[in-house]
Amino acid sequence: MQPPWVRVGGGTGGGPAAPAVPSRERRSEGGVARTVLIVEDERKIRSLLRAYLERAGYSVLTTGSGAEGLTLALEARPDLVVLDLGLPDVPGETVAREIRRRGSTPILVLTARAAEEDRIAGLELGADDYVTKPFSPQEVVLRVGAILRRAGTGAPGAGVRSFGGGELEIDEDRHEVRVRGRVVELTPSEWGLLVALAGSPGRVYSRTELINRTRGYEFASERTVDSHVKNLRRKIERDPHEPRIVRTVLGVGYRLGLAPDG
Repeated sequence: MQPPWVRVGGGTGGGPAAPAVPSRERRSEGGVARTVLIVEDERKIRSLLRAYLERAGYSVLTTGSGAEGLTLALEARPDLVVLDLGLPDVPGETVAREIRRRGSTPILVLTARAAEEDRIAGLELGADDYVTKPFSPQEVVLRVGAILRRAGTGAPGAGVRSFGGGELEIDEDRHEVRVRGRVVELTPSEWGLLVALAGSPGRVYSRTELINRTRGYEFASERTVDSHVKNLRRKIERDPHEPRIVRTVLGVGYRLGLAPDG
C-alpha cells in the first residue's frame, strides 16, 4: 500500500511504469548514468522514488538523514538532490543552504508545505524546483529530467559571448559565466534565465516568456521567476538593490541591461 500522500499513475504488468526519459538527461557526456541523491526521512517514499528513478536510467543514492544527506551531497557529488524539507535531524532548509553555499548542484525540494509563500521561500533557498505532497512519482522523474536538461543546456559551437565591455561573459560550450573576470556558479534555473535574457540584449521578456524558456512544461508562478532573479542578482550584480545586468521593467518583466560587445 502506498503512502496516502503519493499519487501513482496506472501502469502495465502489475506495477507502476516510470516514464521514458531522454538519454541526454539520464547520462552525462561520458555515457555514465547521472546520479540523483534522495534525502527523505519516509522510507516508503525513498524506496518508491528510487524505483522510479532507477527504472528511468538514473543511479540513485538515498538517505533519511539531513546530516548524512549533506555529507553525501558534498562527497559523492550527485548531479541532482531531491530534498525533503521536513527532516528529523537537520532541517532541510539548512541542508539546502549548505549545498548551495558550497556549489551549484541542482536541488528539487519535496515537501508537504503547499502554500505559495512556502514555495517562494524554498526557491529563495536556491532550490531549482518545488514538488508538494501529494505527488506523482512520474512527475518527480520528469522534473528531474527537466532540471538536468537545463543544467546541460549549451549549443555546441556557441562560443563565448561578451557584454558590457567584458563585464559579463557567457561561455555556452563550457556552461560557464564570468562576471568582471570571475567565474560565477549558477543553478540551472539561474543559468537558463541569464542565457534567455542574453539571447536578445535589451529586449524585455515577460515573466511568462521566461517561464516558458527556462522551465518547459512545468507550472510556475510569476513570483517563482522573481525569486530566481533575486538569487541571480546576488551572484552577478555589484549591488543587487541597484542592478545593472538584469534590469526590471516595471509592469512588464526583465531585460539584460548590458550591450553586446563586438
